[in-house]
Amino acid sequence: MKKVAIIGAGNVGGTTAMRIAETGLACVVLIDVAENVARAKAFDLEDARYSLGRDTRVEGSSEISRISGSDIVVMTAGLPRKPGMTREDLLAKNASIMKDVCSGIAQYAKDAILIVVSNPLDVMTYLAYKTTGFERHKVLGMGVNLDTSRFANLISKKLFIGTEHIKALVIGSHGETMLPLPRLTKVRGKALIDLLEKKEVERLVIDTRARGAEIVSLYGSGSAYMAPSAAIYELVETILTGHSKELPVSAVLDGEYGLYDVSIGVPAIIGPEGIERILEADLTSEEKEAFLQSAQSIKNSINSLNIWPLEEHGL
Repeated sequence: MKKVAIIGAGNVGGTTAMRIAETGLACVVLIDVAENVARAKAFDLEDARYSLGRDTRVEGSSEISRISGSDIVVMTAGLPRKPGMTREDLLAKNASIMKDVCSGIAQYAKDAILIVVSNPLDVMTYLAYKTTGFERHKVLGMGVNLDTSRFANLISKKLFIGTEHIKALVIGSHGETMLPLPRLTKVRGKALIDLLEKKEVERLVIDTRARGAEIVSLYGSGSAYMAPSAAIYELVETILTGHSKELPVSAVLDGEYGLYDVSIGVPAIIGPEGIERILEADLTSEEKEAFLQSAQSIKNSINSLNIWPLEEHGL
């Protein structure tokens, strides 16, 4: 059976483990510095096997070496956002955690595909790429896959139509400069901009950008984990089942969109080898400018880490 390691046994990691275990997609190992939490959730998930008719093995540990032999490693560890805190506020603290964990990933799971979930997600994806030394197609961030799902959900509620009839697209950062693309979002084959008034479309874009912060505010402590775990599961399932699929992810760019040395949300073909191909959306000049601004915001955060001298390709 395939093996998925999830580093971080908090709400996102634990719920992702539950989705994988319940479907029997792969055996799971939960890694957390709080070993009792990782073991408790593993025991809890295994106790559900009889009721669910599944025989998926779940293990909990604090030992990073237990990820050995994993096909996929999902990195969720890090401090969560609190009300009023931006993803960028987490940068320095989570960068330190990411560097330590990625050293272990490179040592014990060098053949795995790495899915990054820790925030600020695009910066952490690039940091994971540089720290592990993995090829760029084997490192991807979950971010805009979640944002696209949120965009589709809000469109569904606005138009009273099932999400299965919506093909949404969000690119850019997994943060305040994300770029939902109403012009390229289709509802039953028709562009969203042809179905709603301009102000209604603008409200959907604003609400999509604010959705994560709104959920953080409502929880009061912690952040979203149900939808993020579903977005992670979609990526894991796509990679493990061998059926390539177009999904938006945070990818390290090397010339695509004219960008270098940055990880940012773009549509891509995801398959057994990770990112099989990055797709370049047909952007208008205005959309391209907003996308480049989003990329510059991420690159500024990367540069602020003062870890590597980035090449001067420009944007």
